[in-house]
Amino acid sequence: MSDDTQQPIVVKKIKKGGGGAHGGAWKIAYADFVTAMMAFFLLMWLLGSTAQGDLQGISDFFNSPLKVAMSGGSGAGDATSPIAGGGQDLTRSVGQVKRGDVDGKRSMNIESAKGATKPTGDEGSEAAKKAEERKERARLEDLKGQIEAIIEASPSLRPFKNQLLLDITTEGLRIQIVDEQNRPMFDSSSASLKPYTQELLRAIGATLNGVDNRVSLSGHTDSTRYAGGERGFSNWELSANRANASRRELVAGGLAEGKMVRVVGLADTLPLDPENPNLPINRRISIVVLNKQAEVAMRAGDSRKLEVSAENALEASEVQARLKSGARPVAPGH
Repeated sequence: MSDDTQQPIVVKKIKKGGGGAHGGAWKIAYADFVTAMMAFFLLMWLLGSTAQGDLQGISDFFNSPLKVAMSGGSGAGDATSPIAGGGQDLTRSVGQVKRGDVDGKRSMNIESAKGATKPTGDEGSEAAKKAEERKERARLEDLKGQIEAIIEASPSLRPFKNQLLLDITTEGLRIQIVDEQNRPMFDSSSASLKPYTQELLRAIGATLNGVDNRVSLSGHTDSTRYAGGERGFSNWELSANRANASRRELVAGGLAEGKMVRVVGLADTLPLDPENPNLPINRRISIVVLNKQAEVAMRAGDSRKLEVSAENALEASEVQARLKSGARPVAPGH
C-alpha cells in the first residue's frame, strides 16, 4: 500500500555544454602560437651566430637544392675531416667522398685510356697552387665572418664594431682597431689599454686559432711629436709598446703559442689618412692573419710587400664613414 506521507525523491541532472567562448580550444591555439614564436626566435639566434661562410652555403643550398644534393659539397653535408670516407665501402665512416670528385676521377681515367694529353708538371703545380690559394682565401673569409658574428653577438662589444675594420688584402686577413675621437683604445701617451679594448682583443685572440695561418701585429700612432723629438721616448717606442701590450691581450684571450711571428711599432709612417696625419683614426693596432705567400716573404726578409702595398690602403673616407665621425679632434693626442 502507498503511504501518502512519503514524498518521491526527484534527482535533477543538469547537462552543461561547452560554450564556444568558454571552452578549452583557445589554450591549444595559444600553445601552438608560443611554440611557433619560440622556434622563430631560436632560428633568428642561430642565423645571427652563424659564420658568413656557412650562411653562404645555406643560401646556395636553398637557391639550387637539387644541384647541391647531386653534386655534393659543403651545402650537402660534406665532412670536414681530411680523411676521405664513404663511397662504396660502407665500413668507412670517417669523411665523405664527393660524387663530383668520383665522377671527375672516372672521367680522367677514361680520357687517359683514350690517350688524351696530360698537363705538364709546371702547369699542374701552378693549378694546384692557385687552387690552394683559393681555399686559403675562403678560410680567411670564413674567419672574417666569425669575428664579425662574435662582435655582433656581444652586447658589450657591439658598440665598438665601427672601430673594427676587417678586409682581405694581398697579405691575408687584416684586422684593424682604430681610435675614435671620444673613444681611444689606450690611455693618452701610454700603452695601458682601456677595459673595452682588452675585451675586444681577447675575443679576437681565441678565434685566430681557427686557421693554421700565422699572425703579424703592428702598432701605429698619429703624427703628434713628443717634446724631446726622437732622441728620447718617441712615437716609435709608444707604438712598439702598444703593439706588445696588444699581443699580451691576444695571448690572454687564448691565442696559441707560436702563432705570432712579428710584433712591430711603425710610429706614424703608415697613416690611414695621409692628408690628415693627426686624426684619431691614424692611431690603431693592425693584426694581419698572414697567408702562406706573405709568411714566406716575411721569413725571407722581404718586408717590402707587407702592409705597404698601395692596393692594401683603405680610403680615409671609407674609414670616416665606418666611424660615422667627420669631426676633427679638438686637441691631437697619442
